Amino acid sequence: MKKISRVCFFLIGIFLVFNLGCQKKMEEADLAFINSQIVTMDEKTPEAAAVAVRDGVIIAVGSREEINHYISDRTEVIDLEGKTLIPGFIDSHAHFMGIGRSKLTLDLRSCRSWGEIVEKVKKAVAQARPGEWILGRGWHQEKWQATPQPNIDGLPFHHQLSAVSPDNPVFLTHASGHSAIANARAMELAGVTSKTPDPEGGEIVRDKRGQPIGVFRETAQGLISRAYARDQAKKSPEERIRELEKIALLAAEECVAKGVTCVHDPGVSFETIDLYKRLIDEGRLKIRLYVMINESNDRLAQRIDEYRLEGYGQYHLTVRAIKRFMDGALGAHGAWLLEPYTDLPTSTGFNTTPLETIRQTALLAIENDWQLCIHAIGDRANREVLNIYEEVFKTHPEKKDLRWRIEHAQHLHPEDIPRFAQLGVIASMQGIHCTSDGPWVTKRLGAKRAAEGAYVWRKLLDSGALICNGTDAPVEDVDPIKCFYASVTRRLDDGSFFYPDQAMTREEALRSYTLNGALASFQEKILGSITPGKLADFVVLSQNILTCPDDQILQTEVLMTFIGGKLVYKKK
Repeated sequence: MKKISRVCFFLIGIFLVFNLGCQKKMEEADLAFINSQIVTMDEKTPEAAAVAVRDGVIIAVGSREEINHYISDRTEVIDLEGKTLIPGFIDSHAHFMGIGRSKLTLDLRSCRSWGEIVEKVKKAVAQARPGEWILGRGWHQEKWQATPQPNIDGLPFHHQLSAVSPDNPVFLTHASGHSAIANARAMELAGVTSKTPDPEGGEIVRDKRGQPIGVFRETAQGLISRAYARDQAKKSPEERIRELEKIALLAAEECVAKGVTCVHDPGVSFETIDLYKRLIDEGRLKIRLYVMINESNDRLAQRIDEYRLEGYGQYHLTVRAIKRFMDGALGAHGAWLLEPYTDLPTSTGFNTTPLETIRQTALLAIENDWQLCIHAIGDRANREVLNIYEEVFKTHPEKKDLRWRIEHAQHLHPEDIPRFAQLGVIASMQGIHCTSDGPWVTKRLGAKRAAEGAYVWRKLLDSGALICNGTDAPVEDVDPIKCFYASVTRRLDDGSFFYPDQAMTREEALRSYTLNGALASFQEKILGSITPGKLADFVVLSQNILTCPDDQILQTEVLMTFIGGKLVYKKK
């Protein structure tokens, strides 16, 4: 009997040693960060000094002493020497391929006159082949120091541009993406004449004689972009694929260098999703993408199940949202307003997609458990979206936790502000738009409307709404530090403030760029905070943006970016 007992104890001892050994092995980190100011965005452990990672997943967060338990001689230990570690920034609204394309076209964001733009095009023409398209983006007439002559609503006539580019079609997109300027050659290729009718939801801007001046608002841009697409179709499939791959990789490079680890990409085609999948399969696309499809209702109905993806490629690609447009942009007088523009009293903007089409999309989304994200900037557009959401929600009371979104939500009627929280609608807003647009918003809306409903983050937050943040790049720089600064200060370039009572706190702004972005994409279990069990997406900053003085926020540098525990960017 004693012999049997000794054998039992011996076997139990072996089991315990083996089990503890396995447990210790499982707890060993392959990566650890120490000596850091860690802002976790986790309410249970808001601050820490060290974090341990294994196989791209966070396994422990705590003090240096606590994390030492997870470190072995096989662990890569990064001493951050007091630098700040935060969750990776989630840009909840950035046009990923647009970011890449902006690297290959004329950047007009810094231009302060129409003449400066014409000169840039002239230089580009000198280096281009005859017939080659010249593309650019980023101009904004409200940022020019002088109004061009002649002009309509501050917009230039094409003649100067056409004179320097007689053999090259030119297409220059507004900073907002909601209007564009074309030269004579581009209009000729597009077949645009004085007899060309305005498309639904858009306008060909014309002079008193009815001649197009070269400016195309909202859906009218499609007249020129389709001519460009016909030219691009002449390229071989191999050339086109190489070009698109280059654009995507340039976009990823730009994002991770700014600390962005996940992008919510609005308005993507089936073909672009195929591109993303291929690059991820090949291990070439390091960033995470949450994609909103923009295809017709008919095409969506046919392929909606085929293209639903959740956690594809180790959570690098998720596709479960649909994008639609209700109106245009405020800067281009395209946002759909309840009352006319103060500086253009003949217009209330544009409804760019018929309401019935939006309703059909909403039914398609709710019946197939897809998120719906609708672009709405003007107060009329936001009201119409909220009305459709409320109507569709009532027809399907069994559907819960929908997290439908309004993209931008820039100008709201006071009566509609509380409806976001009441309906559970997420306000996907861009802090940087407030300070970029601030100098001319009152000109568009008048002081009363601007004060009551323009970029009203505080009113939305106090009503219980969820706000996720982003840049709308390439409309603005994808840099989250600039957007964070705008969100907490609302300070304009001239030193003035745009209704500063509507600013976010530092914690709210960082949450809007991390955990709220994860919530807005159904990924809060894996992203958005430095919490055990979540993916190891981190950004190392040169200073703590929650505590440094306001005037030092913009000096913050991104030193390193990690996605899934892998270093994807390091400042040289």
